[in-house]
Amino acid sequence: MNERTIGTAYDFCVIGGGIVGVATAHQILTRNPGASLVLLEKARELATHQTGHNSGVIHSGIYYPPNSLKATLCRRGAQWTKDFAAAHGIPYQVCGKLLVATDHAEYARMLALHERSITNGVTVELIDAAELARREPRITGAGALFVPDTGIIDFTRVTTALAEEVRAAGGEFVLGAEIVTLTETADVVTAAGPAGSWTARRLVVCAGLQSDRMARAAGLRTDFRIVPFRGEYYQLPPERTGLVSTLIYPIPDPGLPFLGVHLSPTIDGALTVGPNAVLGLAREGYRKGSFDAEDARDVLGFPGFHRVARANVRTGLRELRNSLFKRGYLAQCRRYCPELTLADLLPREAGIRAQAVLRDGTLVHDFMIEHTERSVHLLNAPSPAATSAMPIAEHIVDQL
Repeated sequence: MNERTIGTAYDFCVIGGGIVGVATAHQILTRNPGASLVLLEKARELATHQTGHNSGVIHSGIYYPPNSLKATLCRRGAQWTKDFAAAHGIPYQVCGKLLVATDHAEYARMLALHERSITNGVTVELIDAAELARREPRITGAGALFVPDTGIIDFTRVTTALAEEVRAAGGEFVLGAEIVTLTETADVVTAAGPAGSWTARRLVVCAGLQSDRMARAAGLRTDFRIVPFRGEYYQLPPERTGLVSTLIYPIPDPGLPFLGVHLSPTIDGALTVGPNAVLGLAREGYRKGSFDAEDARDVLGFPGFHRVARANVRTGLRELRNSLFKRGYLAQCRRYCPELTLADLLPREAGIRAQAVLRDGTLVHDFMIEHTERSVHLLNAPSPAATSAMPIAEHIVDQL
């Protein structure tokens, strides 16, 4: 580890110990060997929030608008993730994904998605109902898109391996370090909170669920809020884990930022169902009914949220109903897997998606990055941020 004089500034400070924050620290030290760096994480462990509460899918980049950051960085990130896992002995599996159309409207959207996938340079195969039934006998649909390069992995293990390399390169980690103020001068930035203060010449903030608060602390744009959406999952019984051999996704609704309830084999041998998307009133509360007064005020007092709510009343009510009553949730799954029953839906911990919403009610679909003279802030990084972590880090460090 680099020797430093007490009171002197680090060369770099990174706030946020999810996979993107750790990848950014890794990229900084790769480009600046010998530099001093400290990574600050509010939680007592790395990868506690979005990194550790997702489907574990290595995405292919099929969904995203051509030339968007998501489209370009996801493709690069998928290959980097597989290569890094192979080099570090981290288990992963390229099982492929089927996006299943269950009616005429979805079939039309599927054809449009097929065209987008070609534009995005994603390998994809259009198959009919008979071929779908041959490949996945328990799944029904009018047709499907098969994406062979989609995989599954444990992103927490990827984060841990990256962190080990950051430490080996001299980087320091401070856990339990909540940051509440950021003070920038012409020469340095100081991050401070109850656990202490840290000063650096350059700062990167990858704060996920807290990114809007960190942006306000830095004096950046305040025309958006992070709205937390709970993604509730179920897990199928062990005897049902062989139900499918690939990931099974619905055709996404282009008017919504979420991919819909899907069947996901996991790298540890489970088979999960989910997630849905219901408003969360606690950014870091994973239990159903979790409530945090400050988090609730931030969302409910923001005009942009009210505009989103008015524009999506029917969808919001449906998601809430399906969260409260398991039969509605089951009905979504049975559209493409009709043999599932209520007894198949066993409890599994939820995830929380950090979704940036602008004051005018616009949902921010792409990654969003802004900067000051001495800091770079990743303001919006929902899925596929885990897949895209290293290319996002490279993009951040280019700006830094």
